[in-house]
Amino acid sequence: MTIAHAGSQPSQSGGNQRFAGSVRIDPLFQSTSPSRLSGGMVTFQPGARTAWHTHPLGQTLIVMSGTGWIQQRGQERRNIVAGDVVSIPAGVKHWHGATSTAGMTHIALQEALDGKNVDWLEQVTDEQYRYP
Repeated sequence: MTIAHAGSQPSQSGGNQRFAGSVRIDPLFQSTSPSRLSGGMVTFQPGARTAWHTHPLGQTLIVMSGTGWIQQRGQERRNIVAGDVVSIPAGVKHWHGATSTAGMTHIALQEALDGKNVDWLEQVTDEQYRYP
């Protein structure tokens, strides 16, 4: 048994390759064989979001605070709020982040397949982000 104490891993900036706007990533745990599961807490300032991406084995988001949006390619953008649990199937192209007026924090859980847990794609355009 191990305990990863809060704050024992340094926060990271989301960076502009995978995110738009101000995003902080707080790693929670990395996968340790035989497990493939990893997790992180991601905080989005208003207007911040991920790029489009997929996960080879899917992803689960647990919204901890604030209000956000999530969108699957080809579908309507949806609201998510604190307490919501979002299950994203394997291979589904999507993005998620804060609304334009409120920040949002979620815990992201994903499993790796052959050492890879995400495939980053193109940025979400401002038009795609603003479209209701």
